[in-house]
Amino acid sequence: MNQDKLLREHLIELLKGGHAHADFESVIKNLPVEARGQQLQSAPHSAWDELEHMRIAQWDILEFSRNPKHVSPEFPSGYWPASHIPPDEEAWDKSVAGFLRDRDLFIKLIQDPATDLYARIPHGDGQTVLREAMLAADHNAYHLGQLVLLRRLIGVWQ
Repeated sequence: MNQDKLLREHLIELLKGGHAHADFESVIKNLPVEARGQQLQSAPHSAWDELEHMRIAQWDILEFSRNPKHVSPEFPSGYWPASHIPPDEEAWDKSVAGFLRDRDLFIKLIQDPATDLYARIPHGDGQTVLREAMLAADHNAYHLGQLVLLRRLIGVWQ
């Protein structure tokens, strides 16, 4: 098999998750509305915090990878929601949809044979699309683990 094609397939698997850890869809599935903004003394963030943080960070990494005019949010405040509680169910659903949309766009970027995974991103300082895809996958896996732990502590994990 072509090494380039194989690498792209592995990157996509990393972004989708489900091999060494739970996948996004499984972690988000059936999370009760009342648990989404619940904060525990033993955990600094709510499920809403984690979801929005994942969405914003993945969007930022994607946009950096493909848009030379992209400006990242202010760190760290621009990467977290203003409130631990989602404003409403629609905001939660919109955040989930945004995360999935951007993940799909990242996958399309990786699948595009015109994307040189090893080339330095011209507006970066040494980053490559390969590095950014692995960064997004790693960041997502970490926060999915946080969501699983939070769900277990709240008592709403399968």
